[in-house]
Amino acid sequence: MAEQVDAQALDEVVTYTSDLIRIDTTNRGGGDCRERPAAEYAAARLAEAGIEPTLLERTEGRTNVVARIEGTDPSAGALLLHGHLDVVPAAAADWSVHPFSGEIRDGVVWGRGAVDMKNMDAMILAVVRAWARQGVRPRRDVVIAFTADEEASAEDGSGFLADSHPGLFEGCTEGISESGAFTFHDGNGRQIYPIAAGERGTAWLKLTARGRAGHGSKVNRDNAVTRLAGAIARIGAHEWPLRLTPTVRAALTELAALYGIESDLTDVDALLEKLGPAAKLVEPTLRNSTNPTMLDAGYKINVIPGEAVAHVDGRYMPGGEEEFRSTLDRLTGPDVDWEFHHREVALQSPVDSATFAGMRAAIEEFAPEGHVVPFCMSGGTDAKQFSRLGITGYGFTPLKLPDGYDYAAMFHGVDERVPVEALHFGVRVLDRFLRTA
Repeated sequence: MAEQVDAQALDEVVTYTSDLIRIDTTNRGGGDCRERPAAEYAAARLAEAGIEPTLLERTEGRTNVVARIEGTDPSAGALLLHGHLDVVPAAAADWSVHPFSGEIRDGVVWGRGAVDMKNMDAMILAVVRAWARQGVRPRRDVVIAFTADEEASAEDGSGFLADSHPGLFEGCTEGISESGAFTFHDGNGRQIYPIAAGERGTAWLKLTARGRAGHGSKVNRDNAVTRLAGAIARIGAHEWPLRLTPTVRAALTELAALYGIESDLTDVDALLEKLGPAAKLVEPTLRNSTNPTMLDAGYKINVIPGEAVAHVDGRYMPGGEEEFRSTLDRLTGPDVDWEFHHREVALQSPVDSATFAGMRAAIEEFAPEGHVVPFCMSGGTDAKQFSRLGITGYGFTPLKLPDGYDYAAMFHGVDERVPVEALHFGVRVLDRFLRTA
């Protein structure tokens, strides 16, 4: 199929990425964010193309945008395209350019959100506006959602939309969003394009140890800090057992075939060693994980506090939540309580679906030298909340990236940026996929 996007779409995706970056939508957590200016920008671009947007808020200023493009086949399940508008904080002093400048320099767009994920928001806008100019209608209904609050709890974003406005997503059977279909260079000349077909579950934990407060110079067998430190040390040192899900199995099998080696899943460690750098695509999703991240105890050096608190970033594999809970009970022990500070489900999506095949074909058309494989994301996206509506989620934000570009480091990292040519590739591939989905 010949390229069908026009030159205006290629210009617009760059402009919109830069413009959205310049709108500071920093999400510091605890409700400290205001996505409305970015939501109004996106809604205006849709309205200009004759696509009617709906703006929705659970909390003032925390704005979401939803719109629907009617397809030609009413019997086909609708497809959800979603991208979040908020970004994580960025300290300007650490950056080569100001993180909210949206500067375009030497063929690269710089700024917070260039990859996570205002680039995809811009791709969606550029593609559907090109359709409006060309009179194109997709086969399936396409529902567009630009969401708030993904970088925190999603309570003001996709969670709010799924719980309070499910009718806007009527008929949606599948959705696509961030963190897949990017170029992974394996160091040996191969270009791999991993498409996400699963996510580990989110289990952010709060641990609380209680003891007897007292003077720092006295013997104290009920020291809350000591109890908490013991639990945190056990959690940090714990080796979680291997848990292979269907998506990870498929990833290992396809990677082994690509490298011409036996896919021996009885010895995964040996297989990973043979895969070399490509092992990074599956290594984070072979097991549950628990990483201590925050500690809070005491108020004075010579006072033993009566309470100590810690937070842990936990993730569990599809089907691994029961194991996760029972292991935390054992590791924390009788003197430390734990609870979910935030919990979301793990996801598993079929890799033998027509939708996955369509994504694969779109990548292969514009990157024939590339090798598409499925993978499971180690973190989470808004697909978790939309799964409450029965929507199967995939990670598909196509980007053709140069060798040496560290895609993973762009997420929440310093000097986040995206090449202009990567955005152009993304528009072409997204358009190809959506026209034939």
